Amino acid sequence: MSGPVRCFGPRGVRRGAALTLVFASVLATAAATGSLPRDKAKSPVPAARSVAPVNSAAPAAGATVDGDEVASAAARAVADGKSGTEAAERVVSRSGDRWGAVYDERQYEEFEQALDGSYTGVGIAAKRSADGLVEVARVQPGGPADLAGVEPGDLLRTIDGRRVDRRPVAEAVALLRGDSTEAAAGSTVVLGVQRGSVLREKTLSRVRLSTEAVTVRRIGPDRPASSAPSAAVLIDVDSFTRGSGTEVRDAVRGAPAGAGVLLDLRGNSGGLVTEAVTAASAFLDGGLVATYDVRGEQRALYAEPGGDTDRPLVVLVDGGTMSAAELLTGALQDRGRAVTVGARTFGKGSVQMPSRLPDGAVAELTVGHYRTPAGRGVDGRGITPDLVVDSRAEQRAETVLSGLGGGS
Repeated sequence: MSGPVRCFGPRGVRRGAALTLVFASVLATAAATGSLPRDKAKSPVPAARSVAPVNSAAPAAGATVDGDEVASAAARAVADGKSGTEAAERVVSRSGDRWGAVYDERQYEEFEQALDGSYTGVGIAAKRSADGLVEVARVQPGGPADLAGVEPGDLLRTIDGRRVDRRPVAEAVALLRGDSTEAAAGSTVVLGVQRGSVLREKTLSRVRLSTEAVTVRRIGPDRPASSAPSAAVLIDVDSFTRGSGTEVRDAVRGAPAGAGVLLDLRGNSGGLVTEAVTAASAFLDGGLVATYDVRGEQRALYAEPGGDTDRPLVVLVDGGTMSAAELLTGALQDRGRAVTVGARTFGKGSVQMPSRLPDGAVAELTVGHYRTPAGRGVDGRGITPDLVVDSRAEQRAETVLSGLGGGS
């Protein structure tokens, strides 16, 4: 198994000595697109290189079992005619590794497809409403939710009979997607959807959908053509799937001269490290993006030179901003490149090393953690934005951007 650097849900695969970096959570990986499956990365980060090596034998914090031990337990179980996956799960559950997990072969295939912007779901993106409820943020055109009449602003009160109105958004999203036995295209999910005072029940079938990881639009009041170049641009990144970093870079290059950028990373569940680094490179002229350790050996990720360092930039984040999105946020904040607005991010900054088990399943165990350019740890802490706001975050962010001279 080969192993790339990735960062979205504790999952991935190692082939040979290659390493997969993963930064996300079991429940939260779907937060960006309502039912987006957990992700992984497939190709190495070319910008990653070792720095200041330390004792390579040092154990990673929180890791009490290694991949070889898990694989051996699975192999013994298979040799005895038992389930290797179940044996691996027992070992991982006893390891004390908060992010350690075992994923079956079908889930792994879903992760692969997710990285290409494809997922099985109903086409709903969810967020926390101003009243603390689970609100529909976006509905994918032509998807099951859209065809059933679900609209942005609707509230999700129940999913398959389970109340979710005060549950974390990530948990609601995990229910939308279903577990490994429910998530196949054609399976159904029953939603209790409230609009105004009316609560309706809708039964939707999950289908295979393609996502738009990056959307771009102009923001601010209508302006005459002569002043259009000063208008601001909103770049909304749902997740760092393949090509999303390049889309961010192209959107920045294509923005009108003098226009500020509002980079919306709310609900971004993470993705490929390569794409997050490319996105950072759109705003930085080279330099450090993050450091990370793998069993004590320290390494670093660097931006490519030539990014736009002059354009006003505000980054929107919330509790659904995770892993690779936190890596990007921390880099832009630490290097003084952006003003960050919103709520504290999720706090997933650990590195998992995955390995294939004899029955095709994948086990992942924590081997290290990453840090921002200023050396801040993210795992379990998250990133506190420069301006913490509880409501009307986008409006506040536009106001900040305007104050920076970025239009809107």
